[in-house]
Amino acid sequence: MQTLRAANERGQVDLGWLQSQHSFSFGQYFDPEHLGHGPLRVINEDRVQPGKGFGAHGHRDMEIMTIVLEGALTHRDSMGNGSVMRVGDIQRMSAGTGVQHSEFNASDEDPVRFLQIWIEPSSAGLEPSYDQLYFVPEERADRLQLVASGRSDERALHLHQDVELYRSTLSAGAVVGYELAPGRLGWLQVARGALTVNGQAMTQGDGLALTGSLALRIEGNTEAEFLLFDMTSTGRPT
Repeated sequence: MQTLRAANERGQVDLGWLQSQHSFSFGQYFDPEHLGHGPLRVINEDRVQPGKGFGAHGHRDMEIMTIVLEGALTHRDSMGNGSVMRVGDIQRMSAGTGVQHSEFNASDEDPVRFLQIWIEPSSAGLEPSYDQLYFVPEERADRLQLVASGRSDERALHLHQDVELYRSTLSAGAVVGYELAPGRLGWLQVARGALTVNGQAMTQGDGLALTGSLALRIEGNTEAEFLLFDMTSTGRPT
């Protein structure tokens, strides 16, 4: 089964310096029908104005990923990490027992647009950790590029959860396929452009919840970019 989560139905936040759309309940936006999908708890599409950002704040027991789509983002955290993320970079921070971090637009002239993703880890109380990798754009052209995984794979960021995250950039008319196994959950998020998944038209900001055994046919209607999550359906024990 596949269920559309339309971009214009997401939670909306406009603080002037920040415009944010929430696919799932987050902060002051609460929707009991959209609390997450399996271990996937947050997909926020954020736009931050030049020179602005999020001051130091804390997280714990969450796998936090940041994917810059336009511009550049400065990251600092209480583990001593500091970096500037640009298009092509993806960051993974395991908050574990607790971490403080800040995120600011690295430019005083241009806005930054990025996705922030939260995934619930398989275990609580992990040691906080951080990693950032650059992924070559040509390696996701009209194909799926593995960018994060709960399995040991030196090509991808490591997640403390049974999740595989793929990224792809499709040219108009290009098709990629994917098999979602029985008992797994999936989520497809369109980052830009327009595409069709098994007959379902999607545009930037749309998400598609996937359940059960599915053979996916993903076709670019325009040049398009998307993320595809393949996830366990079993939550962390409480």
